[in-house]
Amino acid sequence: MSYTFHWEVPLRNLPQFLWGALATLEMSGVACLLGLLVAVCAALARLSKHRFLRGAATAYVEAIRNTPFIVQLFYVYFGLVVVGVNLEAFSVAIITLTINCGAYSTEIIRAGIQSIHRGQTEAGLSLGMTHWQVFRHVILLPTLRVVWPPLASQFIATMLGSSVASQISAEELTYAGMMLESRTFRTFEIFFFITILYFLMARLFSFLFSLTGHKVFREAWGQL
Repeated sequence: MSYTFHWEVPLRNLPQFLWGALATLEMSGVACLLGLLVAVCAALARLSKHRFLRGAATAYVEAIRNTPFIVQLFYVYFGLVVVGVNLEAFSVAIITLTINCGAYSTEIIRAGIQSIHRGQTEAGLSLGMTHWQVFRHVILLPTLRVVWPPLASQFIATMLGSSVASQISAEELTYAGMMLESRTFRTFEIFFFITILYFLMARLFSFLFSLTGHKVFREAWGQL
């Protein structure tokens, strides 16, 4: 049985794909930024001397890292409705991606913090730096400089994982493709086009993280 390709279908609907791609970038970009903040807080909690903070952070990381993302997505989506909180699917997707990205990034941040020698912290305090200055200049910036490449990989994985949000009708690239496929039945052409767009977005993320990391850390270290 022969198959006739109709590449004009995705090309004719290019604006719809671009709209979906921009929505994916928005969703994953916000989730990555919020996830980084969550990861820093959770990593500090995991290294805390307080048993409750350490236990809560450990439970959070283990629960998220050992359950499928789609289960987490459904749990948040339907769980919020149960407690009377009604949010749009797009917002629920951002919340779930943030939680997921934060858990995986926590271990990356924690490993980076543990790589900083304790003597450097003590030296900073002995020079009269405040605890916030020590955390910012002696711990956080060197940590991010070390772990930026694996963090970038995790952020790219978060962006690619955002495609699962189409299962709750969050309007992003995969959802746009599914809607188009349901009208045209050109499955191969549409999802081939989607694959290319995800690849290009992943390369864009990689370039931006590389450029940002180089610029930020070069300037930060130049000020020290």
